[in-house]
Amino acid sequence: MALKDLRSVVRNEVGIAAVLGILKQRFGERFQTGAAVRQQHAHTTTYIPNQAPDGVAFPESTGEVQEIVKTCAAHKVPVIAFGAGTSLEGHVNAPAGGISIDTSRMNRILAVNTEDLDCTIEPGVTREDLNAHLRATGLFFPIDPGANASLGGMAATRASGTNAVRYGTMRDNVIALTAVMADGRAITTAQRARKSSAGYDLTRLLVGSEGTLGVITSLTLKLAGIPQAISGGVCPFPSVEDACNAVIMTIQTGIPVARIELVNQLQMKAMIAYSKLNYPESPCLFLEFHGSEASVAEQAGMFGSIAEEFGGGPFQWTSVVEERAKLWKARHDAYWASVALKPGHKALSTDVCVPISRLAECIAATEADIEAMGLVAPIVGHVGDGNFHVLVLMDENDPGDIERAEEFVSRLNLRAISMDGTCTGEHGIGQGKVAYLRAELGDAVDFMALVKQAFDPDNIMNPGKIF
Repeated sequence: MALKDLRSVVRNEVGIAAVLGILKQRFGERFQTGAAVRQQHAHTTTYIPNQAPDGVAFPESTGEVQEIVKTCAAHKVPVIAFGAGTSLEGHVNAPAGGISIDTSRMNRILAVNTEDLDCTIEPGVTREDLNAHLRATGLFFPIDPGANASLGGMAATRASGTNAVRYGTMRDNVIALTAVMADGRAITTAQRARKSSAGYDLTRLLVGSEGTLGVITSLTLKLAGIPQAISGGVCPFPSVEDACNAVIMTIQTGIPVARIELVNQLQMKAMIAYSKLNYPESPCLFLEFHGSEASVAEQAGMFGSIAEEFGGGPFQWTSVVEERAKLWKARHDAYWASVALKPGHKALSTDVCVPISRLAECIAATEADIEAMGLVAPIVGHVGDGNFHVLVLMDENDPGDIERAEEFVSRLNLRAISMDGTCTGEHGIGQGKVAYLRAELGDAVDFMALVKQAFDPDNIMNPGKIF
């Protein structure tokens, strides 16, 4: 199968009709074909058009997922895995129709191994549910993309988030997984051992594959100990450049910061209005430190000194749980705060990631583009690892507005790539960033296509994504 065939997505009307009949008879009420349910299982979180599947199945076990996939494989019908629907690049759209596999009923926590600091869960478990279950054990799962995403979806898109600077991304925290492949076989990619030299690393291959190689049906995850003490706070800066330079020095100094988040002036204005914050309307860093009572105080003090060197401060920090919760609730509500800047407008959310040494330069050029193009587009970033997001607000009914937004995103992606960065630090490729993958990775894309061909020769697993 050539790469051009992977781009060709054509409806199989005869096959779809056959599969609809088979799955309805097999799953009854756990197979839905109503328009509202189908639209809910296609892309709705950005301006990318909704492309609904033909049916939605609600399996409750790996065996049932195998039945669905085998049925679809026999009739060459697309299969689209669905978690919580929080992805941002069209991952759950069905451009050729097919069957959406909703994993929300596969939400069991199968094992917690406190001595080994790991757990095994089904893909429909959300990160909040897992951490609520773990609270009494003194452990937690640290990857926090903001939304209460399903852990299967987080693995499929290689999610990260606010804690990534200390704890890594999903790539670093998935020990093993079980997945149903395109022919209906279920494979387990590894045992629970923390390291292995046994064969190809299929775990890392499937993490981030966006459902194009298989449907994840269980995950074994690394856990971390809940810190003895946590402190957090907000530090204003005169400019984004000063804030970014403080980030760079903080990382290079080796301060073990758990979270370090940038919001630019417009984003801070939106958050102050939406979350009723009492902070300056200027670029700010949101930070959090994990450790002992003494170490978090020391880390906060060290950062405060660095901030002063770049004109920042005062750094207001606290270890009071309620105050920290309000702070991070405001950070996680940044999306809704931004949307409130222009009611009735649609949000185009995009992200890039660059080496931290290029971060200040990249954000400064991005802000200049926003101003020159007359856009309203707040910036927020997980800047400890060079990742930042821009939320472009646009009028869906104004073709010129859409054209400006798309041109801006294109310029941003290519700028990041030119700086040895990536067009997506955590959103994934999906449909929205297909045009930039080859610019970033060149001929490596052809070898990705060969992997796809070997795993899924009929191109039924989430077709129309990545390639």
